[in-house]
Amino acid sequence: MKNSDALVLGIETSCDETAVGIVSGRKLLANVISSSVEEHARFGGVVPEIASRAHLEAMQGVIAKALSDARLSIKDIDAFAVTAGPGLIGALLVGTSSAAGLALALEKPLYGVNHLSAHIAVDSLDSDHKLDPAIALLVSGGHSSILQVNDLTSDVKTLGSTIDDAAGEAFDKIARILELGFPGGPAIDKDAKAGDPDAIDFPRGLTLARDLIDHKYDFSFSGLKTAVSRYLIKTPDHIRADVSASFQEAVVDVLLKKAIGAAQETGIETLIIAGGVAANSRLRALAQERASKAGIMLRIPPLNLCTDNGAMVAAMGSLAVAKGLAPSELGFEANSSSGITKPIF
Repeated sequence: MKNSDALVLGIETSCDETAVGIVSGRKLLANVISSSVEEHARFGGVVPEIASRAHLEAMQGVIAKALSDARLSIKDIDAFAVTAGPGLIGALLVGTSSAAGLALALEKPLYGVNHLSAHIAVDSLDSDHKLDPAIALLVSGGHSSILQVNDLTSDVKTLGSTIDDAAGEAFDKIARILELGFPGGPAIDKDAKAGDPDAIDFPRGLTLARDLIDHKYDFSFSGLKTAVSRYLIKTPDHIRADVSASFQEAVVDVLLKKAIGAAQETGIETLIIAGGVAANSRLRALAQERASKAGIMLRIPPLNLCTDNGAMVAAMGSLAVAKGLAPSELGFEANSSSGITKPIF
């Protein structure tokens, strides 16, 4: 099947959002999300069993709402796409089973797509710009990576990744210490607006000369987390907003130094920032400033397409259809720890 205007319905259930998106080629028709984040908040993080149950309860309604928003019938859909990994295995299975059932019943092709690739693919929606080659900074609750995207559907090279906490995890942990609640990213972003990002000189992990030998484009945020904890103990009269702002600045600074450095070294003039942390206001502002200064074209999805959503899955499926790639077999297995080097399952 090869069709640049195919109607593709994408299903995303890798974590705590049950999401369905519908695209026609690169045009977004619908994007519906049902989040169970409030059910996890009292535990300070995502509980896999709660997430899986929430997906089961929300799936039919979210699909129906997406079809209604797009003014389509399920029979109008040309192909289905679903997140097959990485993610929580129980949550992934709800999505893959739902998508496989629809594809089988309607005799339509099904594409199991990589969640990480899909975050980048969302950049294709409602635009006609070229997707690749590009350097992608992928930052979320579970992943922090710098990728060289030669062809998003078949050739993605990992230049660097986190060796401990991902950026989003670091935000969640520091927010918990500061008693700002869950999820931590939006909470710290909001709190930091009243603070001074230069008030505290927190460390920038893996940026010393000796670190760059073996970890040039890798990230580490565990030392930063420890530094914040120690500062709070030693400074009981601290100003919380200053801590939030200074912590956020340390994370954003490292992310951008390495991502822009990768673009400059490879000679690739486009930088895509994707994933949940891409919604961070300081990251977006500083990225624009530094990319412009370096002569690099910056692309960041709109806020509603940064966190997990069905539109990105549909977009990835649409790219596969447009290139005439063979669909996945209905019996493909979800993979909770799949790397980005496998864009299509």
